[in-house]
Amino acid sequence: MQQRVVYVMTHDSIGLGEDGPTHQPVEHLAALRAIPNLLVLRPADAVEVAEAWEIALGAAKTPSVIVLTRQGLPAVRTKAWPGNTSAKGGYLLMDTVGRRDATLIATGSEVEIAVAARALLAKDGINAAVVSLPSFELFRRQPAAYRASVLGAAPRVAIEAAVSQGWHEWLREKDRFIGMSSFGASAPAARLYAHFGITAEAAANAVQDLAGK
Repeated sequence: MQQRVVYVMTHDSIGLGEDGPTHQPVEHLAALRAIPNLLVLRPADAVEVAEAWEIALGAAKTPSVIVLTRQGLPAVRTKAWPGNTSAKGGYLLMDTVGRRDATLIATGSEVEIAVAARALLAKDGINAAVVSLPSFELFRRQPAAYRASVLGAAPRVAIEAAVSQGWHEWLREKDRFIGMSSFGASAPAARLYAHFGITAEAAANAVQDLAGK
């Protein structure tokens, strides 16, 4: 109907914890992204939530889903940035100085994992950029040159606590995806992320493997 309807949905991943698979969607993000003319926004922190709300209000003929987590998350952007960066769908949250050895791409609650992986890699002399990708749909609309500048030519590792469907658009054959290939389980969020290997250490190891180190 091309109406500006805004859905605010929580319970976005296995991070819900102890309620188990019935309350831990791993396929919902892929399913939502498959719906034509639906804007899916998965913000990483309070700043991106505010930007997502602005985007949703401005989408005159497009319904939007703002996908939120139940976990407490750190602020990944602590300074004012010009404009609404999330409106581009994806952007360089943390760039490298000099060469870029790898690109870590994440959405929502997994962006903090990418940031932590970047710090681990830096200790080994590996320069990794971090890309926050709150909206596949908006990123897809950007010029090819912009998308290429954000994603870079270096090896890419994507992190999302969900299934990989849809990520092939941003990942090449040799790139890696860290996420879910099964349903969740019943345990506290931190234990679940460790159990399923969705951690900063796993992301750093994937980068090192791609780099042959």
